[in-house]
Amino acid sequence: MPLPQETICAWIDSQRDRLLTLVTEWARISSHSLDPAGLGRMRARLLEDFAPLGRLAGKTAGRRLVVNATGDEVAEPVGDMLSLAHRAATGPRVLLAIHYDTVYPADPAPQSVSLSDDGLILRGPGVTDAKGGLAVLLLALEAFMLKGDRDRLSWEILLNGDEELGSPGSAAALTAAAGRNDLGLLFEPTLDEAGTLAGSRKGSANLAVIIHGRAAHAGRHFSEGRNAVTAAADLAVAINRLNAEPGEATFNIAAIDGGSAVNVVPDLAIVRLNIRVDTTGSADWALTQVQSLVAALDHRDGLTARLHGGFHCPPKPMDDLTQRLLGHIVACGRSLGLEIASRSTGGVCDGNKLAAAGLPTIDTLGVRGGGIHSPAEYLLVESLVERTKLTACLLAGLADGSLAWPTAHMHCPTPERSVS
Repeated sequence: MPLPQETICAWIDSQRDRLLTLVTEWARISSHSLDPAGLGRMRARLLEDFAPLGRLAGKTAGRRLVVNATGDEVAEPVGDMLSLAHRAATGPRVLLAIHYDTVYPADPAPQSVSLSDDGLILRGPGVTDAKGGLAVLLLALEAFMLKGDRDRLSWEILLNGDEELGSPGSAAALTAAAGRNDLGLLFEPTLDEAGTLAGSRKGSANLAVIIHGRAAHAGRHFSEGRNAVTAAADLAVAINRLNAEPGEATFNIAAIDGGSAVNVVPDLAIVRLNIRVDTTGSADWALTQVQSLVAALDHRDGLTARLHGGFHCPPKPMDDLTQRLLGHIVACGRSLGLEIASRSTGGVCDGNKLAAAGLPTIDTLGVRGGGIHSPAEYLLVESLVERTKLTACLLAGLADGSLAWPTAHMHCPTPERSVS
């Protein structure tokens, strides 16, 4: 192991307790994606804990459009973003990103977080997805700035509070950041306890079909009604049949909302579905098929149908530059005694968006654990130091040139004030 890497790793070893404390305290803060108070408390802690790197700047995110239970499109505010940048005079530019929101219900009280008796497992909401990744990002950058060649690597941090919603408010900021940088590191949890990284990812679309019919008394005037719920059922069955078509798309009918009293012909129903695809060609085909079925329903007597939503995450293939970045990470892992594998996954994250904007990105550099999005979420404590070392050594190698990045794919550096 080169001397600079040994120095970096030794410093990270000295931060074991701090890493665990950060994740524990952050996980105790409830930060559901639609809880402004909880997100605000989390941002305040991040401003304090990221201070060794500089002052995080806040930026108001946009809003998300959703279809409510009455079939109306409404705009909801989402969590703000936090960012910080260090620009060096030479070397590649690296984007480091992760979210600070979670899926767990809003709760003003401190959340329950527990460490196993042997100290190996931390359990609690968001410990792995992705507050463990937040800690890895922070300490890896601190280690690099203290012990690495900080004058030969630029970096930018972007922390968003709406990823669990599909990043509707921060998507534009992610795309802009992709355009300013040469490669991306995202700190979602690994795919399994072994630390497997995500390679290619499927694309994902969330759709809602709003169907209006005509209400009528189910006994006296049944024939005058136009049943929106049965129309929704017909549509759901027709969409589900698309799963039998040869190709790379899957259609999941997630919910059908509608109806009220049993003696009323329902005049409103909403079909909610998700599509997953491997390629942009499959995405185009899948969306066209759904649009055609909705259009056919819209022309049925007494019914109207309107489609809301689309692909919020394009497919993420493994191109040559992303393969190169993965190779660098695997090499760093071996220097630390880790054998790192990768595989494709049907899950999506902000890595899809960064890749679609042209940024080579590896997006599972966070901690090892499991049970995410469930009451059983847990983090393997040893992975905090392990993944922090992996990221810090990657940054150091990119800075000193031992991990080469093609200059033809690097932004021309411009003098900017660095953070201290």
